[in-house]
Amino acid sequence: MQSKDTDIVEIQKNKMEELHRHTQYLKSSLQFMGDEILFLERLLNAYVFEPTTPNLFERLQDYRQRLEKMKSARNEVYKRITKHEKELGGILDCRDSSCDLTYYQEHEKTKASTVSCSEDFQNLKAEIFNYAGGILKKRKP
Repeated sequence: MQSKDTDIVEIQKNKMEELHRHTQYLKSSLQFMGDEILFLERLLNAYVFEPTTPNLFERLQDYRQRLEKMKSARNEVYKRITKHEKELGGILDCRDSSCDLTYYQEHEKTKASTVSCSEDFQNLKAEIFNYAGGILKKRKP
């Protein structure tokens, strides 16, 4: 028969592993977002758009600046996730529900900032794709 302390340690370990798995998922999503940002930067800097498009330079410049802000926001969220991940080991020291709650609340805040950043990026990406899709140079037959 296991002692109460052994049971608590096992429960805390399971909670930590669950939060760690989800944190890894959040990090993976942000890493993929970084790859997408790099692709969009390359697209916006390529010479693949019809040069006669009205306000082409201004629109591309606006998208470049917004992507740069998005990259900074993504990096900040990534740092937050990494910090949170490093602190998860502390959950093993918890022996009461208020301590657990602190970790879960921080995890929810981290998750919310990740979701918000992802949604903002998805909106910007859709805007860029919609604009760029209509002004790509057509290949001559």
